[in-house]
Amino acid sequence: MNTTKRTLLFIGCGDIALRTAPLLQAHYRLLGLHRRPDSRAALRLHGITPVLGNLDIPGSLAKLAGMAHAVVHLAPPPNCGQRDTRTANLLAALTKRPKMKGAMLPQRLVYISTSGVYGDCNGALVDETRLINPQTARAMRRADAEAQVRHWGLRNGVSVSILRVPGIYADDRLPLARLREHAPALLPEEDSYTNHIHADDLARIISAALHYGKPGRIYHACDDSKLKMGEYFDLVADQFDLPRPPRVSRAEAESFISPGMLSFMQESRRLANIRIKHELRVNLRYPTVVECFTPSAASTAENG
Repeated sequence: MNTTKRTLLFIGCGDIALRTAPLLQAHYRLLGLHRRPDSRAALRLHGITPVLGNLDIPGSLAKLAGMAHAVVHLAPPPNCGQRDTRTANLLAALTKRPKMKGAMLPQRLVYISTSGVYGDCNGALVDETRLINPQTARAMRRADAEAQVRHWGLRNGVSVSILRVPGIYADDRLPLARLREHAPALLPEEDSYTNHIHADDLARIISAALHYGKPGRIYHACDDSKLKMGEYFDLVADQFDLPRPPRVSRAEAESFISPGMLSFMQESRRLANIRIKHELRVNLRYPTVVECFTPSAASTAENG
């Protein structure tokens, strides 16, 4: 019996990759593309073999050809333009004829996108069949990356799954600094729906997509919460004995809220997550944001 592990390559080795790695080590030999030499120790600590390369420098990616049976693409697009040149460089590198005998294209690629590709849906309940309508340059770059990986998969016979991810939270990824600064939220009647996923559940969804994801399929990687943004801030504030944020109108918000945060507040939607439960067989550990708030979680976040 051949017990040789297949190889998986992480593109983007931040927090989510490090949370996902332990779930995959029994099935894959893990590699991680990184661009900073000082990150090698952290990757090795998590069982990931570092591979030096930079998505903005195509020549540094030549070694990726034929390297992996599966790819998890977590890297963000560039900070400007309407096209994701980093994804273009990655796909070109993966497609080049590998020098290693018997090497081939990846059999599976999971791309981590964003729910921002839908734009503003006026609070509607959205499933994966809804047409995208990106309204910011950031979302346009994500939509471009989605199109690139789907077309690449079809051309090359690679099974591609796309996870559209909303706001990621965890006990160490909460808006405590924002609350301590008394940054305002919108008035309830003018507020927008927001969507969430715990970082550990996102790692589990990525693992499930590698095993069960259908080719060319879109999945909403979100929990069951249906909160407006101000409700989320109030919930976190109450859990940590912090003042709830003051509320302002949309007209006033431009004077108090950063343009980046304001762009999120201008888009309202509620994501349906039936596909991850039925097709990916995911049982959420944190079905709603409330489940994150345990005494141990509060202590970790306050001391972090």
